[in-house]
Amino acid sequence: MFKKFTKDDVHTQTNVKSSVQRALRTKLVNQYPKLEESIKILMPKKSTVVLYKCEDKINLYAVNDEVLFYQKFDELIPSLKLIHMYPSCFPRVQVDRGAIKFILSGANIMCPGLTSKGAKLPDEDIAKGTTVAVYAEGKENALAVGKLLMSTDEIKKVNKGMGIELIHYLADGLWNFEIE
Repeated sequence: MFKKFTKDDVHTQTNVKSSVQRALRTKLVNQYPKLEESIKILMPKKSTVVLYKCEDKINLYAVNDEVLFYQKFDELIPSLKLIHMYPSCFPRVQVDRGAIKFILSGANIMCPGLTSKGAKLPDEDIAKGTTVAVYAEGKENALAVGKLLMSTDEIKKVNKGMGIELIHYLADGLWNFEIE
């Protein structure tokens, strides 16, 4: 989604009203309940939240000059920078070492990369369509954000085809997006 994202893709920039900020906080906590304890630190009441309207109806939300999440249609999706700040607040999967170079070039994640030795899927089932943080074997921080194309139980059973649609990854356009 952000492979070729640049500043030219941004159409407008506006400050978000405090009432909209409250709604965003509530929506974030509803989508990611583990963020509830950190939401006041993440988006303090007196902070400036800036909305960047971009191509393809994507809205970026920046707090303190850092894009922390974005919205496509109705869902709020965390940026990697937010996941790096609060790693325990988001569902996670782990790929094997062999998948790293493909993910960093923007490829979607295949099921064998999620079920092989070195990869880890959570014990509890995560539903299809859930946004997950993608970690790599032997690495401390997440390297991508993706959306499950099938539940984690299905990935374990089927073990072929595409398992995760990549949305955002290290060194893509959103990662390198700088706010003036």
